[in-house]
Amino acid sequence: MTAVHGDREVRDGNPGDADWDVIVVGAGFTGLAAAHELGRAGLRCLVLEADDHAGGLAGTFTVGDRRLERFYHHWFASDTDIFRLCADLGRADLVQRHHGRTGFYYAGGIHRLSTPLDVLRFAPLPPADRLRLGRSVLRAGRVRHWRELEALTAEEWLVGLGGRRVYDRVWRPLLEGKFGPYAPEVGATWMWTKLHLRGGSRSRSGREVLHYLRGGCGALLDAWLPRLAGLGVRIRTGSPVTEVLTGPEGVRGVRCGGEVTRAPRVLVTCAPGPAAALLDRSAHPAAPALRRRLTAIPYLANLCLVLENDRPLSDTYWLNVSDPHFPYVGVIEHTNLDAPEHYGGRHLVYLSTYLPADAPLYRMSDPEVYRYSLPHLRRMFPAFRAEWVRAHHVWRARYAQPVITRHYSRTVPGVEHAVPGLYLAGMAQVFPEDRGTNYALRGGQRAGRLIADRIRTAERRTAGAAPAHPTHRTGEDHD
Repeated sequence: MTAVHGDREVRDGNPGDADWDVIVVGAGFTGLAAAHELGRAGLRCLVLEADDHAGGLAGTFTVGDRRLERFYHHWFASDTDIFRLCADLGRADLVQRHHGRTGFYYAGGIHRLSTPLDVLRFAPLPPADRLRLGRSVLRAGRVRHWRELEALTAEEWLVGLGGRRVYDRVWRPLLEGKFGPYAPEVGATWMWTKLHLRGGSRSRSGREVLHYLRGGCGALLDAWLPRLAGLGVRIRTGSPVTEVLTGPEGVRGVRCGGEVTRAPRVLVTCAPGPAAALLDRSAHPAAPALRRRLTAIPYLANLCLVLENDRPLSDTYWLNVSDPHFPYVGVIEHTNLDAPEHYGGRHLVYLSTYLPADAPLYRMSDPEVYRYSLPHLRRMFPAFRAEWVRAHHVWRARYAQPVITRHYSRTVPGVEHAVPGLYLAGMAQVFPEDRGTNYALRGGQRAGRLIADRIRTAERRTAGAAPAHPTHRTGEDHD
């Protein structure tokens, strides 16, 4: 059995005949960032991606003459890793600063909760509870380190801050909309990170200060992928890896499309469940314990219905939904952040929800999702009519959101493991920060640098153990 790479072949059966220094499984931002670091270090790196495009959850589709992310994206001022990458690629001009209005849908109405005055006007709560809500947000902001909260669930912490009624009317619906049946298990560290991050992204007026890339992630990938190719990184899309090959000594390579590709190191960047499945046939004695650890992390899917409308729904960019009867947790009107003129005049709306992969909505066909969603949208926006919709798209991601539980730092896997040559880096390892492209990028960079450092260390040891007088010529060999 052979796998062809460039002008060379790798034959199954010879563990010393490695064609690549490192194989990266997954061409999302984590995998691409790791490959970037490995290429910079002069290492031979192959990236294998199951999908037909690079970018992972930042993959795009075309609206008008511009590409749009399948799943909504924006960046906060603290997302400096993504900004540095743009600058490194000579595309700092892509980063655009915007102000986005945020809202909160509850009890049939849209409310603002951006400023202290908004909180005092929040009609769904009686006056005393409005004060408790405001005070609880201030108290949450005084927590300086997530470790103070790791033993608590989000419910325990939030009830302690603002009382049961504030929790039931404000926080519980948001947690249940995001995590569904796992909401009672979510750790306080996840909620603290959200409040800490969002609080730091507001201007003095309370408006959200956000960033978006001109041309979106597609424009970034257009600059990034050629840079990777110039470093010798090879990316293969449409190439699902089915097994990480191991022996008693560690990693030997991967199986992809029935072919074997050999490398002494493999970085897996997919979600923990699929990562564990790649080790199902592993002969290494440490593999079973690692599989158990990976499969212990629950994961939710995401479904996004994207509408191309001929007019806006509202002037709000981000609408959090706190209504158990509305099937989406967020209504994100993208063109209230990035102007509709960039998309042929279309007004673009994401309806986003996180849910188990066996949930009825996730299993509906695309037309069924669309028909099911319209009455709910009209209930939220009574003026809305189906005739406004010029096109619609449904996107699904089976592994979108890890469930961050109490003591998650004890659960989250590290990058290195007891299987020599196996490395893991993915969204489940983004902690205590919440998952996102900036932290995916950072995690990939760290993993790539770690692997490059391990290789350099091994090479120094080998060089130090080499005989003082080589038994072969160091110049050109001749047959």
